[in-house]
Formats: sequence, C-alpha cells, structure tokens
Amino acid sequence: MLRVGLTGGLGSGKSTAAALFAAHGAYVLSSDEIGRALMEPGQAVFAAIAAHFGAGVVGTDGRLDRKALARIAFEDGRVEELNAIVHPAVIAREAELAEEIFARDPAAVLLVESALIFETKHGDGWRERFDKVILLRASERVKIARFVARASGGTQLSTQAQTALDAEAQRRLANQIDDDRKAGLCDYVLTNDGTLAQLAKQVDALWPELAQTAKI
Repeated sequence: MLRVGLTGGLGSGKSTAAALFAAHGAYVLSSDEIGRALMEPGQAVFAAIAAHFGAGVVGTDGRLDRKALARIAFEDGRVEELNAIVHPAVIAREAELAEEIFARDPAAVLLVESALIFETKHGDGWRERFDKVILLRASERVKIARFVARASGGTQLSTQAQTALDAEAQRRLANQIDDDRKAGLCDYVLTNDGTLAQLAKQVDALWPELAQTAKI
C-alpha cells in the first residue's frame, strides 16, 4: 500500500491531476469533498462552526452560508479558527476511509488531494499521514486566472467583480506556503502551467513508480 498526498496552491489543478491518477487506478480522497460533507447540517463539524462563529454563518435554509463563512475566515483573519474545527475531523475521516481501502486492496495507491497538507496545524502531522507527497505547481498568474474562471462560472465579469475575485484569490494564496518552499518538502513535483496533455504526460511517467512502490 502507498499513502500519497497530492498538494498545490489554489488553482494549481489538483482535481485535474487527481482524476488523471484515478484513471490509472489510484484511489482518490478529496479533502475538500470530505470537509463539505462534514459541514452539512446534522454533523458535529456543522454544529461546532455554528456555535463558534454565530448564527450569521447559517443561512435561511439551515445550511452554512459559505460566502459569509469565507468572508469571516479570510477577510477577518479567522481562518485558523475555522481550520481548528474542520481539519482534525477531515484528517480522522480520511484515516477511516484509508483503512477501508487498504483492507480491500493491500497494494492500493491512495491519493489524498489537499491544498493544505503542510499548512495545517491540526490533526496528525503530514509525515505520519503520507509515505510520499506530490506537489502540483503553477505560476501565481495561472492560479489566479483559474480561480477567477471557476468562481465566475464562465460568465463575463465586470471590472469590479474581476478585481474582487483577484483580491480574494491573492488573500487565499497568502495563507498558503509558496511552491518553492513546498517543493523542498515533496518527493515529486509536477508542473501544470500548460495543457492537459502536458500534465497527463507527467502523471503517466510517475504512475509506474507509485504502483510499484505500493506493492513493496
């Protein structure tokens, strides 16, 4: 078995890379997806967030108002308070799912997609969680452009809206360790400034090594 962390900054293309690894046979867990599930009404994480940040982060539908929560976390400088609630629960759930996967497939390559492998101060340390770590890097210009494109949903933005999204992307990137520092901590570095085909070529080249290591 092999536990692999796949990390990279906002807009680096982690989900795209994860899908390429999955096509080769990797089992993929998305920290974002697990976090979203744990933040649903009825979950302990939801209750803890509502209790800590107040009723203003709960919408009229009874679910978390993610935009309001993001404003508090990133604009008001309270992101670590949010992380302290969410990260330990996400890491614990990932460990549970990993055990289930390895019980079924002892030679599995398990890929955990997470932007904050090195940044999180909560839960088990990254060295205990992963055997190998892959960094997906891209230029800040490309990261911001991808974030804006995803946030806009492909619609034409006004200058004001474009500026606001650019600023939000920069705030979020400021809370993440830069790629040069991360590269020194990672076992593999993939570059995603170009085409999907160029990224796929890098994944294709790395996969045999991961699969072989998982069998040892």
